[in-house]
Amino acid sequence: MPIQNYLENNAKNFPNEIALVELNPEVKDTRRITWKDYDLTQPEPFLPYRRQITWSVFDEKANRCANMLLERGVKKGDKVGILLMNCLEWLPIYFGILKTGALAVPLNFRYASDEIDYCVDLADISVLFFGPEFIGRIEEIADKLIQHRLLIFVGEGTCPTFSEDYINMVADSSSQNPGIQLSDDDYGAIYFSSGTTGFPKAILHKHRALVHAAKTEQAHHKQSKDDNFLCIPPLYHTGAKMHWFGSLISGSKAVLLRGTKPEFILKAISEEHCTICWLLVPWAQDILDALDRGDVKIADYKLDQWRLMHIGAQPVPKKLIEDWKKYFPQHDYDTNYGLSESIGPGCVHLGLENTNKIGAIGIAGYGWEVRIVDENRQTVKQGEVGELAVKGPGVMCCYYKNQKATEEVLDQEGWLYTGDMAMQDSEGFYYLVDRKKDVIIMGGENIYPVQIEDFLHKMDSIKDVAVIGLADKRLGEISCAIIEVKPGYTCTEEDVNKFCLALPKYKRPRKIIFAPVLRNPTGKIEKPKLREMYRTEDPFASMRQD
Repeated sequence: MPIQNYLENNAKNFPNEIALVELNPEVKDTRRITWKDYDLTQPEPFLPYRRQITWSVFDEKANRCANMLLERGVKKGDKVGILLMNCLEWLPIYFGILKTGALAVPLNFRYASDEIDYCVDLADISVLFFGPEFIGRIEEIADKLIQHRLLIFVGEGTCPTFSEDYINMVADSSSQNPGIQLSDDDYGAIYFSSGTTGFPKAILHKHRALVHAAKTEQAHHKQSKDDNFLCIPPLYHTGAKMHWFGSLISGSKAVLLRGTKPEFILKAISEEHCTICWLLVPWAQDILDALDRGDVKIADYKLDQWRLMHIGAQPVPKKLIEDWKKYFPQHDYDTNYGLSESIGPGCVHLGLENTNKIGAIGIAGYGWEVRIVDENRQTVKQGEVGELAVKGPGVMCCYYKNQKATEEVLDQEGWLYTGDMAMQDSEGFYYLVDRKKDVIIMGGENIYPVQIEDFLHKMDSIKDVAVIGLADKRLGEISCAIIEVKPGYTCTEEDVNKFCLALPKYKRPRKIIFAPVLRNPTGKIEKPKLREMYRTEDPFASMRQD
């Protein structure tokens, strides 16, 4: 059944039980909250801003959103974008879109104006929800957007003149289910990914894939009605969304935490009695570092109920998990491998019972097949390195409006070729060996070297530049710019950093090296050689250990 049916079942079976909590520990409670139907609690010194909704209110808000969109002409098959920071409105809007029969299209909150414009056009978005954090970026392209699209502002404060106010729009909309009939074979969502060339591809998924993601998550992490999932990563990301789907399918509570400081995470787990937490490597490392320094103390928190910590979105150092188990020996641990093309995490997973194999990405996930192939896409022998390929109900339909790119990664038998190099050990566990692609994954976010290289080439003093990823204890990888200066010119690290202030912060190189840029006879930058030359620590070393 389509994914929204699980929400409707929860609203029927658990109407008065809490579904979602939003915590924003860095916001002072000086604002006057006017959201209708929200159950607000009194603020505490540590958690000055807290909101929650029950399953029945969750479903009612999704219905109001759906009916409002239908009244505005949205119909089955249309595409509706979401550009919001994590908040209590995010998921009701997502499910409201699905209830119309339209496709939900989440956008990365890091996108600059040109990237937003590109994705809106690529996905044929006709309605775009956006939050107050994005007013400036939307304003830059508003004249173009409003020609063919409805812009809806979601948040407090003054609604921009180029958009309509969400709260006013849904106030008079019906809270009844709109009754649009959908099947698992209907299209449900478009998520964005990207290759090394920069701008994202639009990944088309059916409801069948969304439902399988929910079933996979619950099968792997065994969520029950008594669990409480702490969700910290952004909901536009398939990882965060699909992990939360385990809460949806089990009818259990989840907490959206806006903040990643160790004390915020531990306090939220303690105060909200969370049992499951998905962390990115930097956040887990921050917690360990804070514990080592004594900045936070386990004894100050109620953590007995916390049963599972799992990690995904980037290679996980073996030492990090070994250190984690020293502080939290009672925790189950899992790591998940996946792509947006495979509806997020879970096509390969370690498994709660396999902590002796930390360093591996694991075995085939629930309902998935996995193999490793050579350049001719023939299965290699066990122990040999090749490209990782996956097959299952969560594989994308296609790259929307990009048949050529689709054919490059998806064959007629349904195998998705990931571009990641891997090997399988004698016990059947898969290990990542290296990435075929040059995308840098910093703190779980993709950074595209070509974009930064093109930008730096605008500096008069730069002859050539290559951007590569280098291992980093906290972030997994950081971007490093290798710069070859033109003869007769001078260029300092300060010059480069100042020039890069025009880039979004996350795209600015974290390390700068002045050296020749190696290229092969055909003119292609030899990035594998550069990574080998400047790598101080191999992030995949622990994954190669059998």
